[in-house]
Amino acid sequence: MDVRITPLGEHTGVEVEGIDLRGDVPEPLREALYKAFLDRAVLVVRGQDMDPHETLRAAKLFGPPFAQHNTRFQLPECPEIHYISNQDSYADGRRYIPGSGYHTDHSNAARPPKATVLHAKELPSAGGDTQYVNMVRAYETLDAETKAQIDGLEAEHVYQSSHSERKLVGLTAERRQEIEEGVIHPLVRVHPETGRKALYINPIRIERILGMPNDAALPLLERLLAHAVREEHQYRHKWRPGDFVMWDNRSLLHKANADYDMSERRYLYRMMLADVAA
Repeated sequence: MDVRITPLGEHTGVEVEGIDLRGDVPEPLREALYKAFLDRAVLVVRGQDMDPHETLRAAKLFGPPFAQHNTRFQLPECPEIHYISNQDSYADGRRYIPGSGYHTDHSNAARPPKATVLHAKELPSAGGDTQYVNMVRAYETLDAETKAQIDGLEAEHVYQSSHSERKLVGLTAERRQEIEEGVIHPLVRVHPETGRKALYINPIRIERILGMPNDAALPLLERLLAHAVREEHQYRHKWRPGDFVMWDNRSLLHKANADYDMSERRYLYRMMLADVAA
């Protein structure tokens, strides 16, 4: 098996070629892929052609599934796999673009997912990149005064922050009762597998910083986000058909770009992996 593992961005992203995830993946290769994921935070396996069940099996090489929030997007034939599409709408008829705006997935869970997996099935002819922000780098490049200010601070994460400009598609009443709300996480999170410190902020989920009034907390969060998303902290992924992409929610923010012809379909399989190391 001629497998090639090549860095993509300066500090984030690694490309894997020469493997078919539908087949057997020897344990030494699986370990090498997982190490590349931990080291580079975004693992891109090129040229995959998998149905939902094969996508699920491939993702489970790296950990057990995490139950996603909105059951509206489940695939009936494989409920652990959801879809991402630019063809859905809000209740008022406006087009819904999943993943727009910087965020990390499902941080309102007490133990958020360690990873999100997307498998590209249909893509627009141009645009639709995903931007990733390395929050380890973002933390490391903060000035000492800011590091001292945020050390020990904690934030409350909810399903939909009242401060978020991005609005999520509503949950069913049943699912709303099942998901976690009001979960507390530190602003500086230690990665449970690498030990690296990262900023852990989420514009669509953070409702408040504990012990800090909003007129001080919100400007602080805005300042941290503006620092984090500087271009030197980013890796921008240009999708190819068949890409199987897994990223580390514990050390990244991400957002999807809606800069493409909306008459062209964008459709990907999506699942998440539980963080058993946390």
